[in-house]
Amino acid sequence: MCNVVYEDNHLLIVQKPPNLLTQGDATGDACLLDMMKAYVKQKYQKPGEVYLGCVHRLDRPVGGLVALARTGKAAARLSEQLRTHAMRRDYLAVVHGTPAPPTGTLTDWLLKDEATGNVLRVPGGTPGAQQAVLHYTTLAAHDAPGRALLHIALETGRKHQIRVQLMGMGHPIVQDMRYGGGEAGEPIALWGAALRLTHPTKGEPMVFTSRPQGKAFAAFDEAVDAFLRAQTGDSA
Repeated sequence: MCNVVYEDNHLLIVQKPPNLLTQGDATGDACLLDMMKAYVKQKYQKPGEVYLGCVHRLDRPVGGLVALARTGKAAARLSEQLRTHAMRRDYLAVVHGTPAPPTGTLTDWLLKDEATGNVLRVPGGTPGAQQAVLHYTTLAAHDAPGRALLHIALETGRKHQIRVQLMGMGHPIVQDMRYGGGEAGEPIALWGAALRLTHPTKGEPMVFTSRPQGKAFAAFDEAVDAFLRAQTGDSA
């Protein structure tokens, strides 16, 4: 079961575990949206079909925070926040090597290969390609085994964007079986760790955080803790 971080009549914030679809697809596998509809239906004894709007998604292998809207009004307002970048999604990733420079912006054009499902970096102007922009900051680095912890802030939300752009700069994400390789049984070292939004009806700013899971993050416990404290303004 997914961990519910926050809920009220308009908003549901949940922590999606790795390797669970956010929304159903052609595989017919279980998904977060259906699970949370069942949760709301049972908890509140809702008759008939339960409404939940999926405002944004995480790639299937990626865990972390997801915002779901419980009303149509909330869905429209949260989607607008996402479109205008008023909703901010921040990720933590462990990558191979240490980026140079330690902070920067990556801008690429991405195109999905329909035959394989992979996303490719292509020249600007390629038919069907979408521009992808992210900002990264190196929070910590370890020479052995040659890995770094990055904070990723998205400007766009393209399919596989973080994974493909970091691979393209020569620093694939640890345990990314599709774009970088790894050992079976360990989740990808990419996590939706912080989510900032304005409550869709109350107009109040809200900040949610989620601690990354997986062996790759364990070597960066202190830096992860410092990042999460900084998101909520906790200096302890």
